[in-house]
Amino acid sequence: MPAPDTLYLKIDQNVVVQDYQVHLQDIASMECTNEAVLRQLKQKKIYTFQAKDTPKQKKKRMQVFSVLKIIQSIHEDYPELNVENLGESDFIIECNADVVENKMLDIIKTAVLCVVIFFGAAFTIMTFNNDVAVSDVFQQLYSQIIGKQSDGVTEIEICYAIGMPVGIIIFYNHIGKKKITQDPTPIEVEMRKYEQDVDTAFIENASREGSSVEVS
Repeated sequence: MPAPDTLYLKIDQNVVVQDYQVHLQDIASMECTNEAVLRQLKQKKIYTFQAKDTPKQKKKRMQVFSVLKIIQSIHEDYPELNVENLGESDFIIECNADVVENKMLDIIKTAVLCVVIFFGAAFTIMTFNNDVAVSDVFQQLYSQIIGKQSDGVTEIEICYAIGMPVGIIIFYNHIGKKKITQDPTPIEVEMRKYEQDVDTAFIENASREGSSVEVS
């Protein structure tokens, strides 16, 4: 008697779909030596999001799933199929099929955010310099090296003013849309950590509230 086929299944923690009808191929990467089984499973419907009643509801919809529910759904069609899960045990499906994007509003938000960050960073730098008395240190250093009193604007202040933004650019590894190197920027790393924390919290809350899709 031949051994049953094995399906290798991998689903990320957060999956975004663009349609109300969610099929297995939309959320999972799959591999199986039986091409017929693989082809059929890719078209298998997993979940259906309800269409929004009013155009004012523009937020994405989310649903937490257990991978056991996916395996149970697969076994409904192929009970003898071995399923090896290589991905997450619980995951989120986001549907943005009818999410309306307002580009002008996004531009305004970005502009306001840039202004707030610019003046906030400038205020932080000024208060730091004032707390540690950077100007006094520069004046003392200038008088010791040059041998005369500083007038407040010397080579040290100029180099400091140039070196700070250059150092910030090198540290954040980012100039506009271009990167200095291929390494992820510190902001990208922190954003990925934040996204993972949000997804984990959303999954845990759904599990406690009993709103996740589990096996029956």
